[in-house]
Amino acid sequence: MKLFVAPMFCAGLVASALASAAEDWLPPLPAWQGSSEALIKGRADNWVTPAELTGLTDSPDYAATLAYMQALVDSSDWLQLEQFGVSPQGRALYLIKASKALHKIANNPARPLLLVQAGIHSGEIDGKDAGLMLLRDIAHGSKATLLDNADLLFIPILSPDGHERRALYNRMNQRGPLQQGWRATAQNLNLNRDYAKADAPEMQALLGVINQYQPDLYIDVHVTDGEDYQYDVTYGFNEPFAAISVNSASWLAKVYRPAVNTALEQAGHIPGPLVFGVDNKDFSKGLSGWTASPRFSNGYGDVRHLPTVLVENHSLKPYRQRVLGTYVLLQQSLKLLNEQGKALILARQADMQARPKRMTLSFKAAEQADVIDFKGISYELRQSAISGDSYVAWTGQPKLYPQLPVYWDKVADKEVAIPQAYWIPPEQQLVIQRLKLHGIAISVLDKPQKISLRQLSVSDYRFADKPFESRLMLTDASFDAAVQSRSLSAGWVRVSTDQPLGRLAVALLEPTAPDSFFSWGFFPGMFERTEYFEPYAIEPLIARMLAQQPALQQQFEQALAKDEQLRNNPRERYNWFYRQMPFYDQQYLKYPVFIEP
Repeated sequence: MKLFVAPMFCAGLVASALASAAEDWLPPLPAWQGSSEALIKGRADNWVTPAELTGLTDSPDYAATLAYMQALVDSSDWLQLEQFGVSPQGRALYLIKASKALHKIANNPARPLLLVQAGIHSGEIDGKDAGLMLLRDIAHGSKATLLDNADLLFIPILSPDGHERRALYNRMNQRGPLQQGWRATAQNLNLNRDYAKADAPEMQALLGVINQYQPDLYIDVHVTDGEDYQYDVTYGFNEPFAAISVNSASWLAKVYRPAVNTALEQAGHIPGPLVFGVDNKDFSKGLSGWTASPRFSNGYGDVRHLPTVLVENHSLKPYRQRVLGTYVLLQQSLKLLNEQGKALILARQADMQARPKRMTLSFKAAEQADVIDFKGISYELRQSAISGDSYVAWTGQPKLYPQLPVYWDKVADKEVAIPQAYWIPPEQQLVIQRLKLHGIAISVLDKPQKISLRQLSVSDYRFADKPFESRLMLTDASFDAAVQSRSLSAGWVRVSTDQPLGRLAVALLEPTAPDSFFSWGFFPGMFERTEYFEPYAIEPLIARMLAQQPALQQQFEQALAKDEQLRNNPRERYNWFYRQMPFYDQQYLKYPVFIEP
């Protein structure tokens, strides 16, 4: 038997002492014990993981992780290592394929496929060490049956550059591991805000994996912070009452959640819903239940009919406890796919085949609340001499909040009739390439065509005051619409909504959608004018217009009476007439994507 010797990585007495001191500022920690602790292998085991060598208090660096992965893959015919991309700093992105039928792992309706992703925020690395332990137990332990009727893709580190920006002091709100990576990439992009716009090379590579392998269930492992509560593993997905993929969401709610909760509870963990306090100083006001938009993994999965579970382990629980809880969740997910995965495949197919006439683009919180018994932690409000304000101090003592209201995002906020198609001019190459990257089918016009299309004009808009995720977003915009007959030249691109990813196309191309390409600022050119007038040219033209159109003088005077800026700004007076002339830029403030009703 080939033995694996773990490489040395960050440890030492000084670092251990610092880690111990680092917990002094965090709230008191309730004691925990669970049967999942039996999953940890000791030093004598041939395949003990680097994290287990520390008692699950630390996590290995990129090189040590890769060394363990390579040795494990080399030892098993069921595992295969694949590079699927490169980070901005030049680090390879890897996934491990786990299957008893490796040659049939993609698009196999007989074998449900689970995609597990860790390290999208590399300071939140629980999933990496849990996944390596589970793969070890599949290849060299008692968990081989998990691959009898299901397959696994495992991405241990999606953000390797952030992973290697390791330090003892990256995350003050989180208990372990000792060395923690950084939340953002080397380009300072948050990958879990990048699914729709797909700016980051890491995200573009991930979308390639999704398109190539077409997984049936997607699990994205994070660590959350904020309020303290008893739950150590919280997770969520877009619920059936606010989901685009209703059939898949129903499977997650009715089949997945009860099975995973039971497995976690039996292992000594406390699973909970992915909710947030309405008022962080007054828990009695209730909770907010979130419906994610497509910039997030779970919102993106919903709109492209990929059932997606966002796992948010609780940051105040020890690393050991969080990793073991993640192991149990991943193990039960694979077990469930073995037993009931074909029902999920059928649910996905129903979602992909559905062709609704309308689509909700965003949701807002309901005024009427649901209620749950919430397993919280008691707290005190203390006055700060530093800030001058009060702050929450958690006591570490369990407290049940019975019948706590939960206000779910389930009321349609923005809604749209789904058009037949969107038409994109050939010069919009960035948008066209991003659509292809998402796997959306397009067709290119091979000869001129005349067609009736709707064009939107921006009547009012506002950009954000500062960049967000390296883009200046449109925070507000109003549109006027006009239907006109257009002569399109060869090269125009048609994006039909009559396709499996039709609703993803709507989410990206409907400008009022929260994560559309328009909202993310992909069309800056439409907000700029490059041709102007000189007074010596426009004065005689205005005189000619007024002579030919007597009513224009009255319209101008009415506008003067209503608009103070027009009365006080000579240039704006010229502009008022300029906008009535054929010389005016007819593409200014016109959304360049046309809509086929």
